[in-house]
Amino acid sequence: MLVLLLCGCGAPAAREDGAVEAGRAFDAALASGDYAAACRLLAPESRGQLEQDEKRPCGQALRAQGLPDGGDVRDVEVYGRQALLRLVGETLFLSQFDEGWKVTAAGCVEQPRDTPYQCTVKGA
Repeated sequence: MLVLLLCGCGAPAAREDGAVEAGRAFDAALASGDYAAACRLLAPESRGQLEQDEKRPCGQALRAQGLPDGGDVRDVEVYGRQALLRLVGETLFLSQFDEGWKVTAAGCVEQPRDTPYQCTVKGA
């Protein structure tokens, strides 16, 4: 008997496109000052951590971060339900949730080899 196993993960290109689209939407919301929209694009844990750290609602807390303008996409790497999106001006980390891709960390700066990224906004 032949058993065919299908992966419901979606094609790699579709996952990459979804991560890029979410990252661009987050960057565009910040650039236009629409912090409410940017907050909706944050992963729940990241949003909660930001509000807790700043002791104010997400929109106010996000505005206070002074995140850089991301600009054009340089590169995207997707590993299962996680993505690393490198823009010209910053790096974003994203996770895929049932409702779509969400930003888990923003304002990230590459560090020297073997050192994790330093991020302004991140989950716990």
